[in-house]
Parts: sequence; structure tokens; C-alpha cells
Amino acid sequence: MRERVLEKLSGSISFAGRTHFPYQAAVIRIGYGFFVACYLLREWPNRRVLFGDHNPWSLTMARTLNADTHAFTVLTWSGSRWWFEFVYLAAIAAAVLLMLGWRTRGTAVLFLVGVLAIENRSPFAGDAGDDIIRIMAVYLVFTRCGQMWSLDARRHGAQAGDARRDRAGSTWWLALGPPLLWASCVHWHGWLAVFWVMWSVQGLCLALERWAPRATMRSLLDSGAGMLHNCAMLVIAAQVCFIYASAGLYKSQGTKWQDGSAVYYAMHLDLFRPWPWLTDLVSTNMLLVFLLCYGTVIMQISFPFTLLYRKIKNVLLAVMILEHVGIAVVLGIPFLSLAMIVCDLVFLPTALLVWADGRTAGLMRRLRERHGRYKGRPCLEGA
Repeated sequence: MRERVLEKLSGSISFAGRTHFPYQAAVIRIGYGFFVACYLLREWPNRRVLFGDHNPWSLTMARTLNADTHAFTVLTWSGSRWWFEFVYLAAIAAAVLLMLGWRTRGTAVLFLVGVLAIENRSPFAGDAGDDIIRIMAVYLVFTRCGQMWSLDARRHGAQAGDARRDRAGSTWWLALGPPLLWASCVHWHGWLAVFWVMWSVQGLCLALERWAPRATMRSLLDSGAGMLHNCAMLVIAAQVCFIYASAGLYKSQGTKWQDGSAVYYAMHLDLFRPWPWLTDLVSTNMLLVFLLCYGTVIMQISFPFTLLYRKIKNVLLAVMILEHVGIAVVLGIPFLSLAMIVCDLVFLPTALLVWADGRTAGLMRRLRERHGRYKGRPCLEGA
């Protein structure tokens, strides 16, 4: 009996230490990296007014608010234009590198710093999509989001477990130390303590991978990282369910949603009419407007419960993604819709993602073979 209990306990610990849902984590990494990069590039002409030295929300006001809310942003460290430009460009670079999956353990932290810097500098300039990105950027740091569809995965496959060949990782880790030390000495904040812990643990992992890859401590750290990843993915899923459930419950209490006219009034706001002819075409059909109102509330409230039934969940997931696409086109709020679509993709079936991975790998292999045959074809004179 005792041996059976120990065996089950060992199996449970081994299961908890394995990395689950790596494809979904990769989807989140790619989606949110793409989101932030596109958002910052779109706002490039207005960046100084929204987040920089021309911002009506002055540096003094931002510092006062952040002192009360304990929000973290490196943009309040200096009011210089060049400091802002450096942080803004670094945030774009971190988003692109995270999307590509280059050194995701470090770039995920830099991505978080960039998101917090931009969002907390002007907290009243964004919308619900910015709030979602801020929350998910925190969770993303604790995931192993670079195991699939990334440059990290490609590098690990080429090295075949030989950590001594990966000197760039140690150099990258060392390069992040002096800026962190400078920030701790000049602009101390509670978030810096978290970054110090992450930096120290990463250094320990690199040392063990290089000099003691078979040590017990290395296995414990790997299992702990797997458990942390699984917990982060679980929290992400719970956060998405909470977003939908709370939004649906709040809508159900509004009189305009109860009588089925909320979508009609939203379509007649000048802020949400990028294509007047299209919004007029939709809003004139009162039956469609009524169904959109009630369907939205029902789907949002019922979504957490459909996770128990895979087929219903998959159908509802497809409908909700189409709804977000419609909102992006009709109401002209693409970034909020993109943020929610990425959230929805967390619940994609693993079998579908594995199938997509296999088809993509097969297509790339055929392209490489075709390219190799083309390069090896002899050149005919006079052709």
C-alpha cells in the first residue's frame, strides 16, 4: 500500500513538472509580440504626445500617480526626449524578438518592462486591450513560451543538448546585469527585486547547464520551471474566463443590453463608425442587432462552463473569434479585438496545433528540397 501511494505521488510530481501546452504558450508569445509591435509602430507619429515629452499628462503628474498606485515605468526616470526614444525603440525591438522567439527568457522580461513603461506612463490613453496586454505580459514571463515555433527551439535542436556551445546565452545574461544594477542604485522599485530574482535564477540555470547538466539541482530547477509554466498557463486561462464572465454579467445588468439595443447605439457613435455605410447596413436590421446583443451576453457568460465540453467549446470559440473580427471591422477597434483573439487562441485544441505544426514543417521541408534541387541543377550554356 505504501509503495503504491509513493508511486502515485511520484507520478503526480513528474506530471506536474512536465511542460504542458507548449503550443498554446507559443501562440500567446507570437500573438502579443505582434500586437505590441504593431501598436507601437502605428502610434509612431503620435508617440511623443501619447507617451513622451509632449504628453499633456506631465512627468510630475505621472510620478505622483505612480507613487500612489506603485506602478512601475522606466519613462518616469527622466523627462529627456532621447531617453523616451530609446525606451520606445527598445520596446519595439523586445516585442519583435519575443515574437520570433529569440532568447525568450530574457526578451520576455524586457517585453514586460517595455509594456509597463508605455502603459503606466499614460494610463488614461489606452483602452481595455492595453489592460489585457499589461496583465498577460506579466504571466508570459513565467511560461516556457519558446519551446515551439521559435528561434530558441531551432537553436536547441541544432545544439542537441550541448550547452557549452551556447556562449551567447551567457553573454546576454551578463549584459543585463549592469543595467539592472544601475537601476537598483538610482531608481529603486519593488519590481526590481523581482527582476533580481529572475536574473539570479537564470544565472544559476546557465551555470548548471554548462558545468553540471546531470546534477540533481539541475533537475529540480527544470521541474520547478515546468510547474511554474503550468501554473502560469492555468492562470492565463482563468483570467480569460474571468474577463468573459465579468463582461457578460455586467452587460446583463444594463437596460440597453436587456432590451437588445446596446449594439445599435454603439454603432451610432462617431468614434465607432470607420465605415458609415457598413455600420448603417448592420444597424438597420433590428433583428440582427437584437441577436447580436443577446448572443454576446449569452456567449460571454456561458464560455467558462463550455470548457467542460470540448466540442461545444470549439464551436463557441470559433464563433467568438469571428465576433471579434466583426467588431474590429465594423466598430474600428482592431487592437482590442486582436488582444481578445489571442486570448481565445489559448483554448485551441492541442491536436489542431500539432497538426498545423506538422503541415508547416512538411511544407518547409518540401520548399528546402525544391530549393536544393534548383541550386544543384547544372547551368546550360546558350540557354
